[in-house]
Amino acid sequence: MPIYQSPLKDMQFVLHEVLRVSEDDCPGFADLDRDTTGAILEEAGRVASDILLPLNAVGDREGCRLENGVVRTPSGFQDAMRVMREGGWTSIDCDPAYGGQGLPYVMHTAAQEAFVSANMAFNMYQGLTHGAYSAIHIHGSEEQKQTYLPKLTTCEWTGTMNLTEPHAGTDLGIMRTRAVPNGDGTYAITGQKIFISSGEHDLAENIIHLVLAKIPGGPDGTKGVSLFIVPKFLVNEDGSLGQRNAVSCGKLEEKMGIHGNATCVMNFDGATGSLLGEEHKGMRAMFTMMNEARLGVGMQGLAQAEIAYQNALAYAKDRLQGRDLTGAKNPSGHADPIIVHPDVRRSLMEQKSFVEGARAFTYWGAMLIDRAHRMEDPDADGLISLLTPVLKGFQTDKGFEMAVAAQQLYGGHGYIEEWGMSQFVRDARIAMIYEGANGIQALDLVGRKLAAQGGKPIMALFEAIKGFIKQHEGDADLKAQVLDPLKAASKDLQAAAMYFMGAAGKNPNDALAGATDFMHMMGHVCLGYMWARMAVAATAALADGAEDRTFYESKLATARFYAARQLPATAMHLARIQSGAAPVMALEAANF
Repeated sequence: MPIYQSPLKDMQFVLHEVLRVSEDDCPGFADLDRDTTGAILEEAGRVASDILLPLNAVGDREGCRLENGVVRTPSGFQDAMRVMREGGWTSIDCDPAYGGQGLPYVMHTAAQEAFVSANMAFNMYQGLTHGAYSAIHIHGSEEQKQTYLPKLTTCEWTGTMNLTEPHAGTDLGIMRTRAVPNGDGTYAITGQKIFISSGEHDLAENIIHLVLAKIPGGPDGTKGVSLFIVPKFLVNEDGSLGQRNAVSCGKLEEKMGIHGNATCVMNFDGATGSLLGEEHKGMRAMFTMMNEARLGVGMQGLAQAEIAYQNALAYAKDRLQGRDLTGAKNPSGHADPIIVHPDVRRSLMEQKSFVEGARAFTYWGAMLIDRAHRMEDPDADGLISLLTPVLKGFQTDKGFEMAVAAQQLYGGHGYIEEWGMSQFVRDARIAMIYEGANGIQALDLVGRKLAAQGGKPIMALFEAIKGFIKQHEGDADLKAQVLDPLKAASKDLQAAAMYFMGAAGKNPNDALAGATDFMHMMGHVCLGYMWARMAVAATAALADGAEDRTFYESKLATARFYAARQLPATAMHLARIQSGAAPVMALEAANF
């Protein structure tokens, strides 16, 4: 069976030595001392390894079953959900007014990483619930908050979001689901939604669906979309469950991965719903849920790469195959472990440098969300809005790539189900697709986020990187090996941004054809920035006489690897971008 050990030391390094959470002026951060975060993350790691990991293969093998309208989840999932509820893992950052613990979102994110690595499909049930909680917490009426939030906080009730329809994926403006006023303040919701994760299951006594629909007579397109709360069971005035609502699961999808999560076709046949937020303002309310979900999906790319890397590393140290060409490293055995071979080392270093860099990037993003929400910091809000498509798109593209690389190190064994690597690859694949396919993330980044606020957020990112480099370039080794490559990559990114600003006005296709390249270029620069910050922290720890010198020296070596072997990719992406749309659009559709 695959192994997983929560990377507690690295989590603590990122939180306290790189991001310095307890020194941040954001409300609640001063309480996040090492002992507090260590206790939380150590226990989260134990739950992940002892409870969730053994169920990962079970969920993959058994999948979910639709029986008489009820979805049965895999063996052990109900017990695991009880553990999550009783341990308070569903409520870490939820509002204490509704039974939450009130900790910063960054702690929720760090704990979730371990759970997603150990069992991504299971964790989706509570992950989507958290998104529904957030949407109602921000946009709901006081009555809606009192009715739904306490149960969503504990996951006694779970939540979903219902956007996609059979004929309409990303283009939500052409949806057909209708919400007709009932005359009593409620609406009759009629339509069909597809690809609804956790849409029906047996892990909670009620499921609270957030459903996008159009009220007749509203504006065309997305401006006419509203958001509704549609519970599986109606809720009585005293909070007890009433009659079954007219919402049902018509089908379970058979998927490539995440078999343990129920992906449903949901039918709404005049179901009773209540408006969440304002009429025709549903997209604004839904994006509260979507943006949080996108950071969570970006973390799924990191988390699946992490568990795949841990297993590939263990295999590479154990598997004997061939001899080191510079001299036998295992002379008493018939062969050397494959980790001695440079190409295997290259692959492992690519995986290691990605997962550790992405961890810092993800936690930094979570801290920006905390600042945006707890301090109403417009600069943090603008920056995380800019970074969200990169966190989601780049990290899931690379996370899948790293899971495949980990599988590759197993050779033929990686293709055999009993070794478990296939599941990591199959589960990671969906993260590139849902919550907005990665091509859409790239278009959002280039088409909307880059020019937002007159380009203020992207300029703030450039200035932060420039200021950091200037502050630390007095260290000659650090400058040559880490900071100069970051400076060059940042200049490539700036050149690409300037190209878009010039090209978009003449031929929008010139910008759109380079969108994915720009997203990946920006992802590399952000991870390069994180690695520079980690290198500075590691250098300081070594200068202070850190006991675990191997840990910090490994950090420096990995930072140098990322700078030397990964950051040069920005030059390739820039060349592609500056080639414009002509090579991409040269063929007529009929000539493909």
